[in-house]
Formats: sequence, C-alpha cells, structure tokens
Amino acid sequence: MALAPPNTDADRYRPEPTVLQALRSPKLLTREVLAGLVVGLALIPEAISFSIIAGVDPRVGLFSSFVMAVTIAVVGGRPAMISAATGAVALVIAPVAREYGFDYFIATVILAGLFQIVLGALGVAKLMRFIPRSVMIGFVNSLAILIFMAQLPHLIGVPWLVYPLVAAGILIMVFMPKLTKVVPAPLVAIVLITAVTLVMALNVPNVGDEGELPKSLPELFIPNIPLTWETFTTIAPFSLAMAVVGLLESLMTAKLVDEITDTHSRKTREALGQGTANILSGLFGGMGGCAMIGQTMINVKASGARTRISTFLAGTFLLILVVALGDIVGLIPMAALVAVMVMVSVGTFDWHSIRPSTLKRMPLGETLVMLSTVAVVVATSNLAIGVVVGVIVAALVFARRVAHFATVERSLDDGAAVPTANYRVNGELFFASSNDLTTQFAYADDPERVVIDMSGSHIWDASTVAALDSITTKYEQRGKRVVIEGLNEASSRIHERLAGRLGGGH
Repeated sequence: MALAPPNTDADRYRPEPTVLQALRSPKLLTREVLAGLVVGLALIPEAISFSIIAGVDPRVGLFSSFVMAVTIAVVGGRPAMISAATGAVALVIAPVAREYGFDYFIATVILAGLFQIVLGALGVAKLMRFIPRSVMIGFVNSLAILIFMAQLPHLIGVPWLVYPLVAAGILIMVFMPKLTKVVPAPLVAIVLITAVTLVMALNVPNVGDEGELPKSLPELFIPNIPLTWETFTTIAPFSLAMAVVGLLESLMTAKLVDEITDTHSRKTREALGQGTANILSGLFGGMGGCAMIGQTMINVKASGARTRISTFLAGTFLLILVVALGDIVGLIPMAALVAVMVMVSVGTFDWHSIRPSTLKRMPLGETLVMLSTVAVVVATSNLAIGVVVGVIVAALVFARRVAHFATVERSLDDGAAVPTANYRVNGELFFASSNDLTTQFAYADDPERVVIDMSGSHIWDASTVAALDSITTKYEQRGKRVVIEGLNEASSRIHERLAGRLGGGH
C-alpha cells in the first residue's frame, strides 16, 4: 500500500500546538489562559472608544467584542488571532447610526456578515496572493503608527503622574521577559501599575472614565426595520464597505500571524468565519468588527499564545470582567493599558524596513509602494483604502519595470531570393510594453518581405495584438508583406482570436 505524502494539505494547516495538546499541558494551558486575560483587559477600553466613534452605547462595542472573539475562536481559520469591535469598521458604519437609527445600524452589521460569507464562498481570500510584500510592510508599519496615535488622547492634557506610570509599564514589559516568560509581561505591568495607583491613591484617568460598563448579559436583538428593497438599497452600500474593510484587515492580519508563527491558516475559512461572527454579533446587539492587529500582537507576540483557547478566553474574560467585575476593572488606570499598546506599536513596526542600509539596497519602486501605503492609511485611518492604493502603485511600478524588458532586434538578409528584414521580439508583451512596439520598425527602409520572430516573447493582452495589427497595416500600406512566426501556443491562440478584429489597425 502506498504511503501518504509527508506534507499533505491537512498537515500543512494542522496547528501546532493543537487545542488538545494545550489542554493536556499545564504549561501551555497556563500560557493560553493568561494571554486571554491580558487581551480581555486590553479589549475593554478599545471597545468602548470604538463604540463612541460609531455613535452607539459602550455596551454595543463590548458585547460585539465578546461575541466576535468567542465565535471566531470556533469558526475562524487562523488560531490565536483576535477579532472584536474595531475602529476601521466603526468609521465605515457610523453614518448609519447617526442618520437612520440603531435598528438600521444592527441590520447593516448583519447584512455585512452575509456579504462576507458570500465573498468568502466566492474565494475572495485567494486574492491575498496578489498583495506584494512591500504593501504588507506598509500595512504593518501604518498599523503600528495608528496604534500609537490612538494612545495620544490618553497622553495629552492628563495629570503628570500618568507619564511616570506609562514609563514604568514600558520598563516592566522590556525587562521582565529577560527574567521570566511564565507570566505575560503585559499582565504583570497592568497588575503592578493598578496596585501602585490604588495603594498611593493616585488621581489618574482609569477605565471607568471611558464609559459605563454593562451590568447584564447580551440578549437576542432582532432589528425592527421594514424588509423592503428600499431598506436594502439604504444599508447595502455601508454593509458592503464594512464587509470589504473587515475581510481585508482580517486576511492581512492572518497573513502577518502566519509569518510570525511560521504556520499556515485557512484564509477562506477565516472569511466565512468573519461573516458568521458579524451576523451573530448583530443578532446580539453588537456593532460587528474584524481582526484586531494590536490585540492579536498582544496575544501572539507579547503573550506567546498559539491556539484557539486564548481567543475564546479573551472574549469570555471580557464578558466576566465587565459584567461581574466591572467595578474592579473600572479602577485599572489607562496608563497601564496605554503602556501595553505603546509596546505593541513598537513591536509591530518593521524597523528593519526603514534602516538606511535596507533603503539603500531596496529598489526605489518597492520603497515608494511601502511609503504610499503608509501615507494613505495614516491620512485616512482606513486600512482598506491604503492597501488598495498600495496594490495599485505596486502594479504601476511593476508594469513600468516590465515594460523595459521588451526589446526588438533588426537584421537584413540581402542575399536571400527575396530581400528580407528580420525582426526578433523579446520579452513580455502587454499594454505597457507593447504601446511603443510600433515605433521599433523601419517601415520605409525595409525591403518587400518582413519576418517578425516572436519565439522570444509572449502575448498577454489585446493591446499587443492591436500593436501587431498596426505594424502589419503600416507595411501593407507600403506594399510590403509581413510574416509573424514563432508564436508559442498561448500567444498563438489569442493572436488568432483577435488579429484583424480589433478595429485599430489603421
């Protein structure tokens, strides 16, 4: 009996360690539990602030984060990634709550989840392969900048005691991992700074100042809206924008975690999982969301979590903390959480990408793509727009670079029975490289017979066929005959299908 290949698709996507392995190992389980606790604490002020951005009650963001994290832990395709209420999604759907009310707002979230399931089923996750590395670096760097900028309101116009507390938290997270990694450094920083603040009765902003925490569990919520075509056309544009932004941020974050952990994840399953999580979030009165890069970095990088347990517990701890222990959680100083997020920002940024030695070696086009992505994301606070612009710039840079690879070589065969001009075309021929192809031929000086050898090239699009038609027409107008030879099979098919039928030969 033949043995199965060692690297099957199932092996490729099998997470290490698995949930069962973590449950059987006290060390791994402790790491996952503590990571979930740290992330749960970090989610609280974020969820409250994103609720404010969206123009809804803080409990909407908190309940959404709970439902998203717990759901994606079960149905998502990237273990240890954190999904919850996010600023990107809040910005997209904020106008709905403001202009149409809360019921339409929730309907928008549910419809966005349905759109994500449809997009996931259509294989939109596979488009991730077309995002270049330079865009990915720009995505990471711009996220780091946005995470840092989000902390500035907590550092401006605050009591001076906030600054030494933030500095102390950063020092704890820098030096503690050198002593021990048994307990996540962010958790130690939060506990110690909270203890110091309470013991010394320091008057500094705390989590309770961010908004009122809920006292009850989330309940099923069915939006009261008319099920009409007019309602659909009203909310669909916002839902589709939320679906695209959420998927893009989630899939980019999943790709980043893949690189950090040297593992593979199921991107299509992640897309379907995000849709499911958003639908359930809406049905429980939540604002929806997507993957969170900052909290994911706390979970994966700072705390070392690797399984779905940490994601599930992050949502569970969040609910327990805000409902059962809300009074205690409200006492945590914002300085502690700001210190954690500042360290996440520093750890997320790809410092290697801006070193002078790296910039000197890197092609100018690659650097331009990275900087374009960063500039647009920071200017718009919208990751989706930044990534799309980065991909467009990368495509233009690539097209310009490849366009120069197409060359035409000319030689004359005067000794033949019929004097012949031989042209050899080399390189990839598409709209960028074939536009000036017509200028490479000596129409007036060539003899009656012209042979164009295409064996060293490949035709990719109609623009190239149109260029060849134009060349043939220019020679025919001078009473000269053109022979095109050496086309490979794929080029021959597109040439036979389109030659003489594009209407642009003259």
